[in-house]
Amino acid sequence: MPRVTRYLRRHVIWLGFLAALIPLVVLLGLQYGWLISLEKTSVLAHQATLNNYLEAVASEVGYYYQGAAERALNVPSAAFTQGCMDRAAPHFETKGVQGAKYLFLLSLYGEDKGKLLFFDPALSSMVIPTDAAAMRAIYVASAPWVVMSKKEESLAHVAVTTDERDPDNRVILNPITDEQSRLVGIAGMVVDPKYFCEAVLPKAIKKSLSAFFSEGDSKNLAVSVRDAKDDVKFETGDCRAGHEEAKKAFTFIFTDWHLALRTHHVNPQEWAQANFALNMGLSLILGVVLLGGMALALRAASREMRLSQMKGDFVSNVSHELRTPLASIRVFGEFLRLGRAATPEKVREYGEYIETESRRLTRLINNILDFSKIESGRKTYQFQAADVNDVVEEILKTFEVRLRDSGFVITLERGPGRLPPAMIDADAIGQALSNLLDNAVKYSSRPGEIRIGLDRQDGWIVISVKDSGIGITKEEQTKIFERFHRVSTGLVHDVKGSGLGLSIVSHIVEAHRGTVTVESEPGRGSVFSIRLPIVDGGTGATETVERPSGEARAPFSAEDSHA
Repeated sequence: MPRVTRYLRRHVIWLGFLAALIPLVVLLGLQYGWLISLEKTSVLAHQATLNNYLEAVASEVGYYYQGAAERALNVPSAAFTQGCMDRAAPHFETKGVQGAKYLFLLSLYGEDKGKLLFFDPALSSMVIPTDAAAMRAIYVASAPWVVMSKKEESLAHVAVTTDERDPDNRVILNPITDEQSRLVGIAGMVVDPKYFCEAVLPKAIKKSLSAFFSEGDSKNLAVSVRDAKDDVKFETGDCRAGHEEAKKAFTFIFTDWHLALRTHHVNPQEWAQANFALNMGLSLILGVVLLGGMALALRAASREMRLSQMKGDFVSNVSHELRTPLASIRVFGEFLRLGRAATPEKVREYGEYIETESRRLTRLINNILDFSKIESGRKTYQFQAADVNDVVEEILKTFEVRLRDSGFVITLERGPGRLPPAMIDADAIGQALSNLLDNAVKYSSRPGEIRIGLDRQDGWIVISVKDSGIGITKEEQTKIFERFHRVSTGLVHDVKGSGLGLSIVSHIVEAHRGTVTVESEPGRGSVFSIRLPIVDGGTGATETVERPSGEARAPFSAEDSHA
């Protein structure tokens, strides 16, 4: 159980991330399913709208002609039973029917049986027809009713009918019955195709258009009317472009003609797919933004937790680091107090150990104090012309006593000629070199030789520290100069350290406008190189410079030494 608790505590951020990620993925999945369903529904709804529009146009045409027929063809039966067909002209004249080529009466009763009269609006009278084609279409259309009248059967219900066998003379018939429900005559009209195309269709299309589409959408639609031979009889807009989306035949008259609807832009399927892509794209972008925000929050929280862990390790390691020199100082101090140093040589030896460990303790404390100043941006350096040889030799003297019985050998390798002076903070450079030497000793699996190189290269003074330690991987080499970072090898867990040494080295070298580099391979040791700019013609003037954390500047010039 404690192991589970530790695991949950260590991975609480990832668990929180998953707790937020899983609902987001579920929501995106539901959004995807909803958009797929919406795409299909949108296509069906759009197609239904187009079909309903054409249905409305066809119905509007049917209503017009049915209404006209019901008004104009509702002739009293007395016009046939009393032989007064020729006096029916006022009836037709008062109805004001438009769209009829001819209005006619055909008697099926008494002595006038078979008599056919046309209404002439110019003469306001009933006349004998002269249009043979129209007469033939009327007789053909009326033939079933003529046969029915001869049977003298009673008709309980009669309705307006149409006959379109002659496409040029389409006939609307209204059978007329008397009080005994006997068929006595037919009132009818021959439809005018020209009026249908020029007046009835435009009005029906326009009236229905506003009921189904907005003004913007209606501009993208084109309606055409084609006859049985597929010849265009009427069209709005360019009906040859775009996609044919819907088709509908007329239901009352002109039933062999049909309406066709085209869109000038995308069809419903393409529109639905584009809408799906847009909405899904926006959802994915939102999801990515949320994931990005969560990732950044996770990274920040993880970094803070890692930093907190590093600080905890830092406190533990520093405590160990401070305890070691203090213990040595205490031991040798007790030796002196108890009189175990019987000879002056022993007194000198114990004193050297106490001094060396005191310097080591001072260096540890200085690292901590310097790190605090670096973090707050208050670290300052006292630059003055100094001999780097002297600085290096002074640090090596300190380490000789410490490493005397450890088995390590430090070798100083100088280049040809004496190095020129450099504008440096001698204490800071000494601290940087001490940190590198300290790491060389700590991270060596066994005692060996540590080589210190001191040379001049292309206007730079190069101080190198080469060890035969455990080495550093390529991946770690980019991180070792970060604060609290320690190389993740097995040996590190056995070596206590603050994790600040190389971070401070990097800051010191950057403050001197130099560079620090590392060359290393696992198992073959490491070479750390500090490159400091040479200042020619230095006067020895002192310069106090404040360097915020992480700031790097260009190499010194001769003028800078007098700044």
